[in-house]
Amino acid sequence: MMAKALVLTGYGINCDEETAFAFEKAGAGAEIVHVNDLIKEPKMLRQFQIFAFPGGFSYGDDTGSGNALANKVRNNLWQDIMEFIEDEKLVIGICNGFQVIANLGLLPGFDARYGKRQVALAPNNTARYECRWVSLVNMSKKCVFTKGISEIRMPVAHGEGKFTASKDVLNRLNENGQIVFKYAKGEGLANGEFPFNPNGSMLDIAGICNETGRIFGLMPHPERNIFSTQPDDWTLQKEILKRKGGSMPAGGAGMQIFRNAVDFFK
Repeated sequence: MMAKALVLTGYGINCDEETAFAFEKAGAGAEIVHVNDLIKEPKMLRQFQIFAFPGGFSYGDDTGSGNALANKVRNNLWQDIMEFIEDEKLVIGICNGFQVIANLGLLPGFDARYGKRQVALAPNNTARYECRWVSLVNMSKKCVFTKGISEIRMPVAHGEGKFTASKDVLNRLNENGQIVFKYAKGEGLANGEFPFNPNGSMLDIAGICNETGRIFGLMPHPERNIFSTQPDDWTLQKEILKRKGGSMPAGGAGMQIFRNAVDFFK
């Protein structure tokens, strides 16, 4: 069975085409669906195995990043999303999409209890939009999307990406292995140091999953690293590989995240 991904769009989402393209490149069928069309026909969600909330600036971040779209989804699609999750399908939220599913209470989803917000993506410590490539390390073995990934580089592009939660929530995330990506510096973690941790996230957290590993949210953009010529250091890497007698891979490291999602249904 070929997996099908529903990629949400509308009201300021602006990474829908790149996200759909990445899923198609990974071997999935992908359909970009406006949130109003999904609300009009919510049962169409049953046709899909992957639900993607892409990046962007939904509703211009009015009332807080991801909040307005989360309310629209909660008020109109909640039961359909719960059925989708209960069917053991996959959900991914990227950047603004992470903010949306955090506001929805889909993450961290302790004990499969969804609907209450327990984490937030707050304004960056720099009080400005940060757009740069970052290094990440994978801390979790349970996330479906990050299987086989130990380290990876991806770009961030956000004004509100500072992962924030109570001490109790942070401890439980850590104990459960739900902290997926952390910002890194060289051989170690960023330890809050800017620009390696671009926003001041607690514990350097860049992405988390729910307890099943099937719901995943992250601030960096994997769909912007699906070709080997997209990273900011690709010419350097090309020269290093050339001197070792090698050549550049055809795809970027971010493709693995989309392939893992597609392969989950094979």
